[in-house]
Amino acid sequence: MAGGPLNGLKVVEMAGIGPCPLAGQLLADLGAEVVAIGRRGANPLGGAVNGRGKRALAVDLKHDDGLQVVKGLVARADVLIEGFRPGVMERLGLGPDALLAANPALVYGRVTGWGQDGPLAQAAGHDINYLSLTGLLNAIGDPDRPPVPPLNLAADYAGGTMFLIAGVLAALFERSRSGRGQVVDAAMVDGVGALLGLIHSFRATGAWTNERGANLLDGGAPFYRCYRTADGRFVSVGALEPQFFAALAERLGLDGRWLGERMDRTKWPQLAAELAAAFAARTRDEWAAVFEGTDCCVAPVLDWDEAPRHPHMAARRAFFTADGTTQAAPAPRFSRTPADLPHRCAPGEADALLGELGYDAAQIERLREAGAIS
Repeated sequence: MAGGPLNGLKVVEMAGIGPCPLAGQLLADLGAEVVAIGRRGANPLGGAVNGRGKRALAVDLKHDDGLQVVKGLVARADVLIEGFRPGVMERLGLGPDALLAANPALVYGRVTGWGQDGPLAQAAGHDINYLSLTGLLNAIGDPDRPPVPPLNLAADYAGGTMFLIAGVLAALFERSRSGRGQVVDAAMVDGVGALLGLIHSFRATGAWTNERGANLLDGGAPFYRCYRTADGRFVSVGALEPQFFAALAERLGLDGRWLGERMDRTKWPQLAAELAAAFAARTRDEWAAVFEGTDCCVAPVLDWDEAPRHPHMAARRAFFTADGTTQAAPAPRFSRTPADLPHRCAPGEADALLGELGYDAAQIERLREAGAIS
């Protein structure tokens, strides 16, 4: 039996791309029993990391027998999550009206870029497009170059996955009192917007402008950006508070006047030049040794290979390697119900899963021969 605080929670994930597979992975990491349903002939588990800890079944959703298998899984589930365009699940006969009628306690989680309604609901898009409408993308990058997408982390995962999970868990809490399920509409444009409270507050007080690279947290402030070191690598500096900047200035030997002038934006170019010259005098790892464990808020910028080997990350076992793939350990951590290290879907899981639904070996073979499952 899996460990973790979600042990006993049954989740059906309609396999796809983007935020939904990660949501299923994170729920599985915390102990939920997640069954990924993919289209016949496709891999329901997707990538090695997003598929960890899940069980899987490939089904022909246009075959009546295949559809009944999925409905049987959902009938015993607590949660269904899906990331298709609005209307796709309804056309398959798996929309919320049909499934909630059969399982009134089901929490039906839907995640899309634009949301279930609105003028763009049926339009295609990706992370970069969803960020475009929130104001966030316009704020990232150098002022004299086009905006830079923050990988696919901000919309797909922060605005999508995390708000889908938050919505599902909130609906489960409400169900514990009402006994009734409901539909969760997680739109990435909504989620990203909800993340911007601090920036909206800054704008309301005139402390944030539309110009990229001119603000406190976008690389404009000299004490909140990255600097190149003597070996061509980088350190990150986040000395926002006065006491942290004072500690940084002392170790770098900066002129004491900067303690009182650091917030003067007209002098930011000069301060940035002095910091750049200071950091260029030593290698990244030399600076890391100087600042390790201090309150200067300086850290080495590590690459993918270096990150798991950093002493702090290694001490916390933040990463592990399975089947040749280095990946993050389950997060967050729990004192009483710790999560297990995830595992891969084992051979024979599909047959075992169908057996739990009441299918015997002959029936399972007939489903395969008929093309209902693969």
